[in-house]
Amino acid sequence: MKKKIFFVICFLVIIFIGFSIYFILDSKKENNKIMDNKLDELQKEKIKANFNFETKTVKLNSGYEMPLNGLGTYSLTGDTCYNAVSSALKSGVRLIDTAYMYENEAEIGKAIRDSQIPREDIFVITKIYPSQFDEPEKAIEMALEKLDIDYIDMMLLHHPGDGDVKAYKAMEQYVKKGKIRSIGLSNWYIEELEEFLPQVNITPALVQNEIHPYYQENDVIPYIQNLGIVVQGWYPFGGRGHTSELLNDSTITAIAKDHNVSAAQVILRWNLQKGVVVIPGSSNPNHIKENTDIYDFKLTDEEMKKMNSLNRDEKHDWY
Repeated sequence: MKKKIFFVICFLVIIFIGFSIYFILDSKKENNKIMDNKLDELQKEKIKANFNFETKTVKLNSGYEMPLNGLGTYSLTGDTCYNAVSSALKSGVRLIDTAYMYENEAEIGKAIRDSQIPREDIFVITKIYPSQFDEPEKAIEMALEKLDIDYIDMMLLHHPGDGDVKAYKAMEQYVKKGKIRSIGLSNWYIEELEEFLPQVNITPALVQNEIHPYYQENDVIPYIQNLGIVVQGWYPFGGRGHTSELLNDSTITAIAKDHNVSAAQVILRWNLQKGVVVIPGSSNPNHIKENTDIYDFKLTDEEMKKMNSLNRDEKHDWY
């Protein structure tokens, strides 16, 4: 009888210890999860905190400051491009985005030189294309020559492709030379980043992706920001063929009416409040100027929720 009681007590003690260990480990796991979430939130808040709405700049992990809004120049060529960039610079825009594939680097460089604005006050982004990844040094030298503005503020790989790590490491060498100040990626998402980042030495300062109210990347943006990388959105108005629908969306136009601004300004402001730098494209001087006037109003939490509810995961380009 005593033996039975002894074994029962031992059994109960073992069960008690087992449950205790389980609850301790589970509690620890939950605390770690809470801590990880807090760290994630802190990182996101750090990125947003780096958005200085007074100076209209964001501090990059490379140490340089980049304007919060700029001009995208996709499809702008020749005199149209030159005039658009000149108009943007006169309107106070200090961030210009281009690429090898846009075939307008020379016009952009000329507009910058002709502006008489101090070089250090203008931030230029360009990109090298996968077709150039085999000879990245040649591609970088070509961009420097065409722009002819002494150095490149930011160079991106245009999208993933064979030899992208080799090309990125070539850009790293030009950072050391001082000919490129910051480097990053365009059209990289979570899966691509997880594979790519362990293979390079310099953490990208920027990832540039398609982002607009109908395609919000609500999983991708926080992931990138948690890495200490700034996010920049292209096609903020949905891209050609989709702009009209987006700018006439009833939710957006209602918010715009309440603030006495345009639908375009609401979209750009929504991006900024999400911690996303914007580079809307236009050749219209009035639109270019309008797209810079996004700092005198602020969307409420409720308005941000309404904008966030518009997501359709509707991508408008293949990148």
